[in-house]
Amino acid sequence: MSTQVVVLYHSRHGSTRTLARHIARGVESVAGCEALLRTVSEFTDSPHDPVDPILSLEELKHCDGLAMGSPVWFGNMSAPMKHFWDQTTALWVGGDLIDKPACVFTSSSSLHGGQETTQNTMMLPLLHHGMMILGIPYSQPALHTTKHGGTPYGASHVSGHSDSLSPDEITLTQHLGKRLALVATQMKGLSTS
Repeated sequence: MSTQVVVLYHSRHGSTRTLARHIARGVESVAGCEALLRTVSEFTDSPHDPVDPILSLEELKHCDGLAMGSPVWFGNMSAPMKHFWDQTTALWVGGDLIDKPACVFTSSSSLHGGQETTQNTMMLPLLHHGMMILGIPYSQPALHTTKHGGTPYGASHVSGHSDSLSPDEITLTQHLGKRLALVATQMKGLSTS
């Protein structure tokens, strides 16, 4: 049975979706791992036709790991992403996400746009659910040299109104996805033994 890692994101202009795709590539670079790209519902009145399916609570309940991404909205996760987590009380009561690994990723239009505070706010519901948070360790060389996105808290991208990631951003994002998949596989092996 494969290890299933949900890559959940909200994206308005495409940058966070691009990061999600690179996280998924990192996840799927690990043998036996499958990335499920999912998004959340928008609040807008206009018809919204998401590129990827909207995540169900049942999919979240049964995942082996989670990568969560949101654009920076005033130093916080987006309202649609926050609204999704506000609907997960039943999973919290059931302890369904306890001891599952998770990581976060974000994008902003400027270097000092609030990436790290946004990553921290995304971690809060994950910690309340008992998930284990993974970041990017400084043993990853690109974390020392990046002039764009990438933090020890998780993957990030400085869009400057471009969806194209820098080579360092791609390296760090895919590394985080791979790390998440490896830990999810190890944890899944422990729970079945």
